[in-house]
Amino acid sequence: MLRLAWNAARAAWPEIKLLPLRAAVALGSAGLGEPPRPDRLWKAIALILPIGVATWWAIPQVTWVMSPSIDAIAVRADPGPIRKGDLVKFMLSHPLAGPKPVNVTKRALCLPGERIDMIEKPSMSPGAPSGQYDGYYYCNERLLNVSKPVGRNGQKLEHWQPREATIPEGFVFVGSSHPSGFDSRYYGPVAIPRLARMEKVL
Repeated sequence: MLRLAWNAARAAWPEIKLLPLRAAVALGSAGLGEPPRPDRLWKAIALILPIGVATWWAIPQVTWVMSPSIDAIAVRADPGPIRKGDLVKFMLSHPLAGPKPVNVTKRALCLPGERIDMIEKPSMSPGAPSGQYDGYYYCNERLLNVSKPVGRNGQKLEHWQPREATIPEGFVFVGSSHPSGFDSRYYGPVAIPRLARMEKVL
C-alpha cells in the first residue's frame, strides 16, 4: 500500500511542482518568482467574461439537428405563422422513436385545407418482404415522399392512412425529402399547437 502511495505521489509530483507557476501566471505574473501584475488579470477577465456570458446565453437559443433528413445542423426559434416549407420543431412520442419523447425537426409540407392523397403500390424498397406496399403521398397532386414498409433496422413500418381528402384544420403534414425520414408518412399530421416555427442557423 505504501509503495502504491509513493508511486502515485512520484507520478503527480511534476504537476504539483508546476502549481505555483500556474497560480502566478493566473494572477498576471510573467512567471514564477516575478511580481504579480493584476492589470493583466483584469484585462483577461474583461476579455473572457463577455465571451462566456454570450456563449451562456446563445447555447440554449440553438437546437442542434441530429437527423440527416433535414438540411440543417442548427436551428433557432423564429416565432410566427407556419408557412409551407418552414422548419418546425416538436416533441415526438412514438414506440419507434424510443421509450422517451424526442425533439425532432421537420419541414411543414402540407397545410390545413390542402388536398392530401396517398396511393399504395407494391413496395420497391430494398429488402421489403413480398406482398408489402409503399405509400405515395401527394399534397395538391405534388409528390411529397414515399413510405417504406421496413425501417433501417428491420423494424416493420405502418404508413399513415388519410381519412379525409384534405389536411384537417389545425394540423400540418411534416416531413422531408429524405427517403428514410420518420415523419407524417408514419404518424400522420401534427397539431399546430405542438409545433414551434424555426429558422436555420447552420
